[in-house]
Amino acid sequence: MNAILYIVGTPIGNLGDISPRALKTLGECDFIAAEDTRVTIKLLNHFGINKPLISYHEHNSREKNPIIIQRLLGGQSCALVCDAGMPVISDPGEQLIKQCHEKGVTVIAVPGPSAVITALSVSGFEAGRFTFEGFLTTSKSKRRKHLEELVIEKRTMIFYEAPHKLAATLQDMLHYFGNRNICIVKELTKIHENIEITTLLKALEKYETQIPKGEYVLILEGRAEKQEEPPSLERTAEIARKFYEQGFSTSDAARKAAEITGRKKSEIYKLLVDQI
Repeated sequence: MNAILYIVGTPIGNLGDISPRALKTLGECDFIAAEDTRVTIKLLNHFGINKPLISYHEHNSREKNPIIIQRLLGGQSCALVCDAGMPVISDPGEQLIKQCHEKGVTVIAVPGPSAVITALSVSGFEAGRFTFEGFLTTSKSKRRKHLEELVIEKRTMIFYEAPHKLAATLQDMLHYFGNRNICIVKELTKIHENIEITTLLKALEKYETQIPKGEYVLILEGRAEKQEEPPSLERTAEIARKFYEQGFSTSDAARKAAEITGRKKSEIYKLLVDQI
């Protein structure tokens, strides 16, 4: 193996999913660039592989790119891996690969599991056309712009999300997209794998009170030609009441329920006041 950058897919949970070709590549390359060396060393130890590791993640990729390129141009081979799945997908590596192409370094993919495709395959949602949107940013302005751009998207949309941000993301999705169907997949290929087909409204109600655990992939239906009707006024008032019980004023509770469901704040407010 000389002057080759291998993009190696690793298991997203179940170690049995690693391919013989991936193991061969990891065992024969000169060094491995890993997102988290602590995670990768466990994988290597499990399969009895001993190779030099270099840390390569979003916070140091810019400074590590020239180091890796220099070693590749010197005749060494490198395997790029992330903690789980195919590298580069919501992980760094694009610039390294681009520079390899520019420098004449061969880039070869060693395909492996991918949470995006795996989750889509079990969702039962339209898979002929889809768009992968990755993680939504925590920046409010960029997040709003991103979601606003997707309001008219007709293709199935796939997102990644961390457990501590799941409820907030579901609330934002309900606000921008209305009460669409969603498939929530967690802990793919692991012991606690779970596939949940539901609606945004029901999912929000669940995860506002239940603490999510694990890593999530969200598969959201694209925009239909005919949009669903918003929840009934009575159901919307129940949502507002939950906000009120959490400490929001009646006005703020009505406003938040209106943002989520598309109902008028004034009618929600009136019904909420009548109920409390």
